Amino acid sequence: MKNFTAAIVMAVLLALYLVLAAQHAIVLLGTRVLAGQLEGVALLVLPFIGAWVLIAELAFGIRAARLLRMMTELNALPVDTLPHRPSGRPDRAAADLEFPRYQAEVEANPQDWTRWYRLALAYDASGDRRRARWATRRAIRVERASR
Repeated sequence: MKNFTAAIVMAVLLALYLVLAAQHAIVLLGTRVLAGQLEGVALLVLPFIGAWVLIAELAFGIRAARLLRMMTELNALPVDTLPHRPSGRPDRAAADLEFPRYQAEVEANPQDWTRWYRLALAYDASGDRRRARWATRRAIRVERASR
């Protein structure tokens, strides 16, 4: 719940920033100076890009949280038996040793979204956030296709 609240606060702050940038862009577009107008165009484009990224990230978070709830209801989450560092994160070396099991599960049944989500959790435990996000996106797509 703490992460969700932090995400909402960051989204609201970013939305506020985007509104202020768009207002500044409109003022610059009204100037009669070419450099100001060009800066206004740039400032007008950037808030749209920022809004798109914000919406995409929030949608990803909501979809991933939905899969987590479904995994919890199915009692399909992996049991965390890994040793943890003082920070609370799993020990990477121990996580790397368990990783092949989750990879083999996906290879055995790539149409099962729960296996993709478990693989995403294994990537995250190993510290590979980029692949964890990729596997989570794959789990979302496979789950949607199975509906």
